[in-house]
Amino acid sequence: MKVLFVTTEIRPFSKTGGLADVSLELPTALREAGIDVRVITPKYGDISEEYRSRMIPLSSFGVSVGWRNQYCGLEFLSYEGLPVYFVDNEYYFKRPGCYGFYDDGERFAYFSRAVMESVAHMDDFYPDIIHCNDWQTGVIPVYLRDVYYSRPEFKKTAAVFTIHNLKYQGVFAPSVLEDLLGLNYGYYNDEKLKFRDGVSFMKAGIVFADRIVTVSETYAKEITTPYYGEGLDGLLSAKSFKLCGITNGIDYTKNDPATDPDIYKNYDIGTRRDKTVNKLMLQKELGLPQNESVPVIGMVTRMVKEKGLDLVTRVIEDILKQDVQFVILGTGDRDYMDFFEYYASAYPGKLAARTKFDSVLASRIYAGADMFLMPSMFEPCGLSQIIAMRFGTVPIVRETGGLRDTVIPYNEYTGEGNGFSFANFNAHEMLSILRYALEKYREPKVWDGIVRAAMETRVDWGTQSAKYISLYNELMI
Repeated sequence: MKVLFVTTEIRPFSKTGGLADVSLELPTALREAGIDVRVITPKYGDISEEYRSRMIPLSSFGVSVGWRNQYCGLEFLSYEGLPVYFVDNEYYFKRPGCYGFYDDGERFAYFSRAVMESVAHMDDFYPDIIHCNDWQTGVIPVYLRDVYYSRPEFKKTAAVFTIHNLKYQGVFAPSVLEDLLGLNYGYYNDEKLKFRDGVSFMKAGIVFADRIVTVSETYAKEITTPYYGEGLDGLLSAKSFKLCGITNGIDYTKNDPATDPDIYKNYDIGTRRDKTVNKLMLQKELGLPQNESVPVIGMVTRMVKEKGLDLVTRVIEDILKQDVQFVILGTGDRDYMDFFEYYASAYPGKLAARTKFDSVLASRIYAGADMFLMPSMFEPCGLSQIIAMRFGTVPIVRETGGLRDTVIPYNEYTGEGNGFSFANFNAHEMLSILRYALEKYREPKVWDGIVRAAMETRVDWGTQSAKYISLYNELMI
């Protein structure tokens, strides 16, 4: 089986979020399972010279972008055994960052067409599956079905479209149909690409792909409802026959407290008492009183509304009235960063805030905190709660998306559970479950059982990639 995995970010070359991690780890797991999977991505200007110098030029050719004929260079690099192709066009991609430019519609219309043209320049690689990811690649299934279907390299090719976050849809003016995509206005209707008064790249993928995947089972159900559907819930309900959810995994080799070089002291499930060393050192580094008996609540998050920070800000003083220490790391909206910086100065022995990106400190929070708070408004999958459990840090989450699928709430009658959860997007409900978790923290045997259950939880790519292989096989029948 041959799979072309199309993504607009992949670690370590480019990264804005979890898609970059999935784009490396899922294809790697698929290759380990014997699938000939190759990745194709833009050659951004931010890619380090370490990698750019190793890229091998394969070919150059023209790509149609509406009435334009744009240059495309195809380059190749094998990264840890994973074949990665890079689409080179300096006009579109030699910029800082990946997204957020005035011409993103044109940039990713070009990229989508370049992907289709690139296959003819790959060495004897005719994909059985083209696996597209998020709105930036949403028009590829349209091209596959209605433009390139007669080419021999696509004779038996099916399209899979993964929605990582439905909130971002790539909606542009109707003129993009002819001007950028080279499609006629017959596509501007409610059955195809029309969304409200524009053209949606996300909708294109949903309508034209052979299968739609979301990044957790619960999120697949949620997006068929008005609250989560971002205006596409009716369409997704109608397309539910080809919609499924597969929860993202993590790399348990790289996310391992036994080997992580950034934490203060390594440990595993058998030596989990050494988490205490990490806790005391984290307290010291952040200027908090060192006290192993005081529970540390950690957050490593983007400081944006969807991450549920409004719930935290609403009851922050109630939280700090508890016998706890609160640690938060992240960047995002200035209002949230200012809020936590203010409370860090007002409660210096209770709250520590670091409003920056710091991967080393993130690891130390995972290792040193007792609890990990994720009160998300919505969470298509979420990886932080899985990483936290790997480090024996007990998650407290809202029951949404992948949080619901991966965190099993503690049951005091059976002793089962790897964390705590609350159902409604309500600050006082969150506060109530937090207080309940603090009660259980003060029961050492109970708490140790929850920590053990968290560390025993596995949502790894070996298991999750097998679900993708099953999906691919269904399309090849």
